Amino acid sequence: MTEVTSFSKCAGSAVGRIADMLQLLQDSVPIQRRMVRAGDSVYQVGQGFGSLFIVNSGYFKMVNLSGEGREQVVGLYFKGDWLGLDGIATSHYACDAVAMDTGEVWAIRYDMLIQAAVRTPALLTVLHEAMSRELTRDHDSMLSLCTLPADARVAGFLRYWADALAQRGQRTDQITLRMTRAEIGNYLGMTLETVSRALSRLARGDVIRFTEKGRRDIHIPQVDALTAFIQQTVAPVAAAFH
Repeated sequence: MTEVTSFSKCAGSAVGRIADMLQLLQDSVPIQRRMVRAGDSVYQVGQGFGSLFIVNSGYFKMVNLSGEGREQVVGLYFKGDWLGLDGIATSHYACDAVAMDTGEVWAIRYDMLIQAAVRTPALLTVLHEAMSRELTRDHDSMLSLCTLPADARVAGFLRYWADALAQRGQRTDQITLRMTRAEIGNYLGMTLETVSRALSRLARGDVIRFTEKGRRDIHIPQVDALTAFIQQTVAPVAAAFH
C-alpha cells in the first residue's frame, strides 16, 4: 500500500469520525450554536468555566500571554476540535479562544455533558478522545519547536494545516492561511522575517507556490513534498550531532 493511499484512508476515516461525533452530540445533549467572525472571542482567559465548545466550521486560535506580557499563539483548531478543555481543572479558562474567520461553535454545558454521558457512555469516549488528541497536539508542538530548524518548522506548519484540511474532507492543494506571517512566527517561535525567508525558500524549491490572489493563498502541488523537504532540512542538522 502506498503512503498516499494509506493517508487517503486515514483522512477518510477522520471525516467519518468527526461527522459521527457531531451527530452524537446533537442527539444527546442540548447545544447552543454561536456564529462568530474573525477576531471574536469564544471565551477569554480567567473567565469562569462552564461550557465546552466544539468547532462546527471555521478556524480558531488559542492565545496566551507570555511572561513578558506578549500574546502567544499556542494552538490552532479546526472543525471537530474541542475548545475549553483547559478550564476543567481550575474552573477558569486558561487562554483566549479567538476566531480567525467566520465560523460556528457549539456550546455544551459541561455539567449537562457529564450527566448525558451516564446515559450515553459513547459521549465519555469522545470526550476522552478529545483530551488525548489535545495532549498529543501539545507534545508534537513542543517537539517541533525544540528540535526542528526554522525552515522545517514552517514546512511542518503547512503540512499540519494541509493534513487538518484533508481529515475534514477539504482540498489540500490550494489553501488559504488564516494567519499573518507575524502570527505564524509567533506560533512557531520565530520572527516574521524568518517565516518569510522560509516560505520563499519553499517557493524557490517549487514545494509551494504563491497564487495570484495574495500571499496567504498557497498552492501545494504535492503535500508529500513538504515531508521530503523537512527530512532534507533535518538531515544535515542530525548528522552534525554524530
